[in-house]
Amino acid sequence: MRSHLLNDTTAESYRRSVTEGIERVAAKLATTTRPFTGITVDALSPRIDAIDLDKPLLDTTAVLDELEDVYLRDAVYFHHPRYLAHLNCPVVIPAVLGEAILSAVNSSLDTWDQSAGGTLIERKLIDWTTARIGLGPVADGVFTSGGTQSNLQALLLAREEAKADTTAELRVFASEVSHFSVKKSAKLLGLGPDAVVSIPVDHDKRMQTVALARELERCHREGLVPMAVVATAGTTDFGSIDPLPEIAELCEQYGTWMHVDAAYGCGLLASVKYRDRIDGIERADSVTVDYHKSFFQPVSSSAVLVRDASTLRHATYHAEYLNPRRMVQERIPNQVDKSLQTTRRFDALKLWMTLRVMGADGIGRLFDEVCDLAAEGWKLLAADPRFDVVVAPSLSTLVFRYIPVSVTDPAEIDRANLYARKALFASGDAVVAGTKVQGRHYLKFTLLNPETTVEDMSVVLDLIAGHAEQYLGESLDRAS
Repeated sequence: MRSHLLNDTTAESYRRSVTEGIERVAAKLATTTRPFTGITVDALSPRIDAIDLDKPLLDTTAVLDELEDVYLRDAVYFHHPRYLAHLNCPVVIPAVLGEAILSAVNSSLDTWDQSAGGTLIERKLIDWTTARIGLGPVADGVFTSGGTQSNLQALLLAREEAKADTTAELRVFASEVSHFSVKKSAKLLGLGPDAVVSIPVDHDKRMQTVALARELERCHREGLVPMAVVATAGTTDFGSIDPLPEIAELCEQYGTWMHVDAAYGCGLLASVKYRDRIDGIERADSVTVDYHKSFFQPVSSSAVLVRDASTLRHATYHAEYLNPRRMVQERIPNQVDKSLQTTRRFDALKLWMTLRVMGADGIGRLFDEVCDLAAEGWKLLAADPRFDVVVAPSLSTLVFRYIPVSVTDPAEIDRANLYARKALFASGDAVVAGTKVQGRHYLKFTLLNPETTVEDMSVVLDLIAGHAEQYLGESLDRAS
């Protein structure tokens, strides 16, 4: 079995195997006509259950044939222009090349003696990102597995920086449409069930700063400690951007840590046209960015950035076998000193390759394209009497609901929209997401593919309306 170890003697075998795999994927990408086949769990599960993992096929070609049957054929392909569902982007080729390289070399970014150049590349990219944000000369950060981990680490730092006698006194403020990871992080950090204070949003789904000011004052009056305010630059459901400058003013007034969850909106850091939409982010104490959303990077590629590098000490532990304290005095850069993870992939290489091939403006123009597309989609929906659209896009998300002419029962309209989404997914013709707005079911376009067109959106809207009308027609037939 040593013939399968990647080393100097197997380099040619590695080249052949990887090339064969890449050719399969390339052929699939070239011939995929729908984002999904529509296969069901019940149809796919028996194929995978039938595979005996204790009986290897012992042949790469045979394994790739099998993989075609259990994965490649029925995968959901985010590169297709009618995949409009979640925050999954098509990926750029330089980043995929970086993925292939980092997987083969297999550096672990915890210590210098495991990564060397990789450590310095990651640090350079952290510096590049903090400069784009404007966090100042003593900023720092580290790559993470995703926005949830970045938010967790940021709130850990905020908790440790807060001056409180007990965690029961601590409060975190976030908008009612902020990411669920804020509440999840609070629980993981040992905060009480009332620790996260939900702040209402305005018509544009942005945090109401008047309400935030009122809650901060109440917190102060009751002798509680305002640990952090989490502002969102690109909410998951609406792409809305909280009023960052006003929130920064309040955080300064109350001595509160300001965290900006820009997991989605970080693409504006490279934007050629819309960078001003996140003005105020430079005043944050910490920022979450997900390059694997709006920088067109493969999962995973994310980071947490901080204004003051010294706050990262709250995540630092020293182990004699890995990163003994003496290494700090010896100026040996160990990224594990900043991270919640120990073993960690060299995900920074993907962004490095992308910037070196395409440049920041190249990434930014792609993100600007999807923001422009969302603006066109808004016009399309606003002019279509079949649909109610919730809010004009700040980024590239559209939330809407099919409204039939002949049916007025909100619950029945809910069921029609749910049915339309499920039927569309089952057909494989397109994939859209769903959410709730004021307790009612809505549909969602998350536009992250510059290849998607207004015509694609128009076709998908017609498909949604057709499925909803079919459901309502059948429902009327059943009722009669």
